[in-house]
Formats: sequence, C-alpha cells, structure tokens
Amino acid sequence: MEIPVLSSNPITKRGGSVNVGLKSVLALVALALALPATALNLTVTFFGETMFGAPFAVARDKGFFKEVGIDVTGFITSAGGGTTIRNALASEIPYGEVALPAAIAAIQQGVGLTIVHAGVVSVADQVWVTRKEDVSIKTFADLRGKKLSYSSPKSVTDMITTMLLDQAKLTGQVERKSTGAMGAGLTALRAGGVDMTYVNEPVWSKEKGNYRMVWDSSKIAPRVTATVGIVKTDYLKKNPDKIRAIIAARKRGVEYILKNPAESAAALAREYKIELVHARSAIDNVLSVKGGFWSGGRFDMEGMNVMLKGLQLVKAVQPGPFNWAKVIDESYLPADERSR
Repeated sequence: MEIPVLSSNPITKRGGSVNVGLKSVLALVALALALPATALNLTVTFFGETMFGAPFAVARDKGFFKEVGIDVTGFITSAGGGTTIRNALASEIPYGEVALPAAIAAIQQGVGLTIVHAGVVSVADQVWVTRKEDVSIKTFADLRGKKLSYSSPKSVTDMITTMLLDQAKLTGQVERKSTGAMGAGLTALRAGGVDMTYVNEPVWSKEKGNYRMVWDSSKIAPRVTATVGIVKTDYLKKNPDKIRAIIAARKRGVEYILKNPAESAAALAREYKIELVHARSAIDNVLSVKGGFWSGGRFDMEGMNVMLKGLQLVKAVQPGPFNWAKVIDESYLPADERSR
C-alpha cells in the first residue's frame, strides 16, 4: 500500500509561520470576558503517556485556559478506545481529544457526537525498536522470518504493522504477536519472545539507552491523523463559545511549544511528572517530524482517510465510504484554521 506524503500545515512545523495576530488576541479576550470561569477536568486520550496531551499540558501550565474562562484543574485519561469516548461524553463539558479510530467507531454505532478539530496529525512519536545488541533488522525486508509485536487486534499498531508487511510484500512471512501495552511489549522483547516492538514518546526518550531504534511509524505511514477533538452534539449547539474557548487555548499551547520548546518541556515535565531531560528530548523529537506533529485545529482530510482505510484493512471499523461532512464542523475553529 502506498501512503501519500501530504503538504504540511505551517502551524505544525518547527520554525514555521506562527501568527496569532491582533484579531486572534482580541477574540480570546472577548471569549474570556463573555464566559464565566468554569472549573473542570478535560478528557485527553493517553494524557501523561504519549505526546497527544502536550498542547493541553502547556496551555494549562501557562494559564491559556484560564484566560478564556476555563479553569482546567486536571485531565481525565484512559487506555484509549471507547473508554475515552465514554469519559468525554459523561464529563461536565462533554468534550475530549480522542483517538480518531474510537471516534469513527462511535459514530458508526450511532453516538451523537461532532468532530470539531484535528489533534495529532502524525504517528512519528511511535518508534520501533529491537534489543540493543540485535543489529539484524535494518530494513523492512530484514523482518522476514522474525517476530513482530503489536498491541492488540484492530489497534493502530495492528494497522501500522499490517501496512508495513503489505508494502514490503512480507505478508505471511513475519509472525505478528499481540503483546498488549508498551511495557508488556518491551518485556517480551527483552525475553526474546519478539524481535521488534513499539514504544511511544515520551517513554522512548526515557528508554532509548536500553534499546536500538530502527524506524518510526511515519516511515510506514507518512501522514496519518491520530487524534481529533469531539463534543456531544446536543451540548455543542447550546454551548458553542465554551468549545471555541477550549480549541483556542489548545491552539495557543501548540504555538507556544513551537516557539518555546525549552519552556514547554519544563511545563510538560511538571504536568506529566517526568524528568525534564526526557520531556525536552521528546519535544525535540516530535518537532523534527517532517510535516509536523500537532495541528492547531485544521483538518487534514487525506490524513484522516489514510487512517480510515488502514482501520478498514484490519477490520477495526465498518467497510465502505465514510461521510466526514456529516460529522465534522469547522465553524468552531479559529478563522485561520478553517479550510475555507
């Protein structure tokens, strides 16, 4: 399967054009004046475990949420999937940044939600590693006859490894083994149960001295939308300004990371409760991604379709076309993040 390389969004590139502008600042001030302060926890998938939550962590640490009238006191997280969707929709503000596969599955099951912004638009934070002394795997072709770990059936790692073997024409020549979460995969690797497994940032920055990195998932799928912001549709219609405020504060978090990586690493370390050196390494690694890692909200429809097709490949979601227009509403995005 050939995965298209897509054009980048300037806000997601390190050193790219980051221009909030006077209008955006005034809009944020207007939102803050219009909204009463609301204290709440926000739902963010894998917060504290992956880089998905970094813009939220920075936005909370720097007071961007409070500036728009939202007092974020913490974050609700989970191991992803339907649990994150349920957590989000049961919250005081039924919003969350969730995995795109979970959002698609929920929509196909008839859950009344709307997708209001893109989140992470790359899988480059997911790296594939071998034992440090094992140098036998350097290319996709070297996997022939090896054992390859992935988390669970119908997961993103299931999708990525299936794509990899399809691209390399190795289907049926590599033993794939479902090993569960990252820690379990690393345990299986150390014990010789598998020859390669996956690790996500910022865990990789902590563990990189113990394993050998071979490639990251963007080498298999260069552009994939991994997470999106969703809201219960009924709530969205009645409370549009609160959702606009959350999206605006998150965008400022993205922009701050791009302009101030060192200070952002300190904020991430505080919120994630990890070592500063690991936070800085993780931020530097994802900022080096070609095409960017975090979206300021703008949708990458090709990247979303790559994810959809990959999920259909592993039978994680129902086959057939998916009507994005029915479930995406760009009107809550800042003007410079809309497609039109």
